Amino acid sequence: MAAAPSVSSVLHQVPIALGDRSYPITIGSALLADAATWASVPAAAHGVIVTNVTVAPLYARRLQDAIAGRHRQVHVVELPDGEAHKNWETLSLIFDALLGRGCDRKTVVYALGGGVVGDMAGFAAACYMRGVPFVQVPTTLLAQVDSSVGGKTGINHPLGKNMIGAFYQPRLVVCDLDTLQTLPAREFSAGLAEVIKYGPIADTVFLDWIEQNMTALMRRDPGALAHAVRRSCEIKADVVGQDEREAGLRAILNFGHTFGHAIEAGLGYGQWLHGEAVGCGMVMALDLSRRLGHVDESWVRRMTALLRQAQLPTVGPDLGPDRYLELMRLDKKAEAGEIKFVLIERPGLATVRGAPDDLVRQVIADCCRPS
Repeated sequence: MAAAPSVSSVLHQVPIALGDRSYPITIGSALLADAATWASVPAAAHGVIVTNVTVAPLYARRLQDAIAGRHRQVHVVELPDGEAHKNWETLSLIFDALLGRGCDRKTVVYALGGGVVGDMAGFAAACYMRGVPFVQVPTTLLAQVDSSVGGKTGINHPLGKNMIGAFYQPRLVVCDLDTLQTLPAREFSAGLAEVIKYGPIADTVFLDWIEQNMTALMRRDPGALAHAVRRSCEIKADVVGQDEREAGLRAILNFGHTFGHAIEAGLGYGQWLHGEAVGCGMVMALDLSRRLGHVDESWVRRMTALLRQAQLPTVGPDLGPDRYLELMRLDKKAEAGEIKFVLIERPGLATVRGAPDDLVRQVIADCCRPS
């Protein structure tokens, strides 16, 4: 594990503008252990750090010591690690801890970990006593640039990913870039999928920058990471500020996710990482965009090459067209059984629309191979 700088440094603050539910995303180094980072968090008798068995040994004590001045008691709840555990049974472990320790409605829940921890801790905070404050402390790239921002919380169901949950905004998001140095390579690449998606849906200048700086990102250069996290959060903050509850515009943030969620559910949660499935799902969505006449073959090849450079899979598992279509009809964007895809209308602009099943079957046939 790389040694953290001794003095914290706030490099960027990105506001999420949601009226009385507004909050900042703080991005920097050595933030976790600095008590000043947490000065805006409400003081309460109890603080509860929800984390997992992988992250806890690395960072739980550091956070526990830093927030000790905000709470009389700080508890740590360690969950099993992995997407396979994002379910009711694991969620109940959080409720068991909150109730067992006598936590009241002012208790602050801290989600310390990746997207699975953040989604479950946020959902628990939304439900416990009908809502207690919570703070997102994402320690993976995917969580820092996507899942910790915007208030989506929830768990998986065997029939569909993230189908049970709530919109519930945190009080604060703290992205300590130092935590990215301890990520396994596969987890880091999975996070890059969510960085890359922002280019084709919203910002071709950022896409150009990602291409030019992929080597620096892959070696986890601090300056490159700071820019990637900041710009990703800025784009997501702008979208969430306009459409908090995904009534329209926010759906574009699911580029690659319709196919990707089908891959995750079809293979079994945890077989592919979320970002891996999304990366492959982007290739499939790009191919569908091409077949509908929105983008040309050269642009699809360009994006596919970028995803490969990030060491992400670009060929999907062959679940069979019928299984893909069955799973995608359970997607939250589906309406009356019609699958809605996030497609690229032109580079930098996304659209949400349906597509003929026969065309989708062609995409699946060309973009998948037997598993």
